[in-house]
Amino acid sequence: MVMARRVSLAVVFGGMSICLVACTSKPQTGKPDSGKPDSGKSPAQNTNAGDTGGSLRRLLMLTNGDDPFWDAMRAGMEDADRDFKLSEVGLRAELDKNDGTAKGQVDKLKQYAGQNDIAAVSISVTDSQNVAIHDAMRALRSQGIEVVTIDSDVDRKKAGDTRFAYLGTDNIIGGRVLGMAARGLRPQGGKYAAFVGIKSAANAQERTDGFAEEVGKDFEQLDYLGDEMDLSTAQKNVRDALDRHAGLNTLVGIWAYNAHAIAHTVKDRGIRDKMTVVCFDAAPKAIGHMEDGLIDALVVQNPYQMGYQGTKLMRAIVEDDHDTLSQMFPEYEPDERSFKKPGGDILITGLKVVVPDGDKRLTKEMFEGKAEFLTLSEFKDWLVKYKLSGS
Repeated sequence: MVMARRVSLAVVFGGMSICLVACTSKPQTGKPDSGKPDSGKSPAQNTNAGDTGGSLRRLLMLTNGDDPFWDAMRAGMEDADRDFKLSEVGLRAELDKNDGTAKGQVDKLKQYAGQNDIAAVSISVTDSQNVAIHDAMRALRSQGIEVVTIDSDVDRKKAGDTRFAYLGTDNIIGGRVLGMAARGLRPQGGKYAAFVGIKSAANAQERTDGFAEEVGKDFEQLDYLGDEMDLSTAQKNVRDALDRHAGLNTLVGIWAYNAHAIAHTVKDRGIRDKMTVVCFDAAPKAIGHMEDGLIDALVVQNPYQMGYQGTKLMRAIVEDDHDTLSQMFPEYEPDERSFKKPGGDILITGLKVVVPDGDKRLTKEMFEGKAEFLTLSEFKDWLVKYKLSGS
């Protein structure tokens, strides 16, 4: 969840499905939960790092935490596993969920290093500045296990050497698109509070920076609160911001589950007519809230393509498929196994802007060249087409 200097991906939309994972264990109390039972669904099922799964080597995707957002990524992994016939080359794709902490990711990365069936790892980095995460990623690469970042990157200046490439949303552009929506809905400006899971995550920082850049001086930020991926804290943060700031009139959700925390609180307090609500992602609950008139606009990422293209990328790296790598990254230099230009190691998966049916305040022309524009009904048709419940 794209800047001009970055390389855009011509997204392959043939068969989309939504954000990662079938849960193998219940989340901690207060943590976002997908609400789906353990199904043992193969191949891109949740995994324990010690599960070798026979003779197949694993292409792992490690999330930052547990949320329905990842269900779409899982669906993309499953389709890629089938389309690229991974089992025929001795591979299988799997998702592994982190507990929402930097320590959790470090522990899992170290665990992977001790397994002999790990072929490659992709990771949505919990804390872009965390040195222990950087060191664990470097350790994997030193063992010949390639690492890719997906959804949320490391600090590229300090730790660009920890991964082969980044694949996902250009989060600065995503923040700007959310800001465009806020400006379109409140041309007179406003006073806003932004809500996110982990403030030190790169995608959190970039989205909030992009939003602030886009809305400019006409909007004043009154609060910016992180919840450490705890749902009860997420709702408390919204209540606290409303209690502290009488002039607050715009609520901005940066991570997927923040939309529910905002909409629930707005409805509970009966203040919908006073609030502009714009959020990232389209979790099932957020879609329902938009249907109920509680959300004005959603900026939706493409986790299905993150899973699909991420699996394709890891397979290409493991198989030394330089043709595929060059197709995905035009700046890739096969002979040098490097990228010819700064930013050439970034592959972008695209955005959608979704608005309620019949709401004419935002238009397709406002987002031309930045994001695909859909009404809620059009977006729901897209979900049905690809057998998704959210994105």
